[in-house]
Amino acid sequence: MISEDKKRVLELFAEGRKLYKLMRFQEAADKFAAAVAVDPSDGPSKMYLERCQHLVADPPDEDWDGVFVMKHK
Repeated sequence: MISEDKKRVLELFAEGRKLYKLMRFQEAADKFAAAVAVDPSDGPSKMYLERCQHLVADPPDEDWDGVFVMKHK
């Protein structure tokens, strides 16, 4: 059985992924941050939160194919 917290994390992550694909990176970051607030050990949400932060600071071109390319270490 899955806990209520895990269900909430999964819902927030799914919402964040939809927004990410739509290039709505700040809104997606908010969803991933909310998921991390529920479960600080959720690796996928932390990873996407970091990606969104990069993409907000340095947005991709309009023809972006969804592939994340880290430009800085």
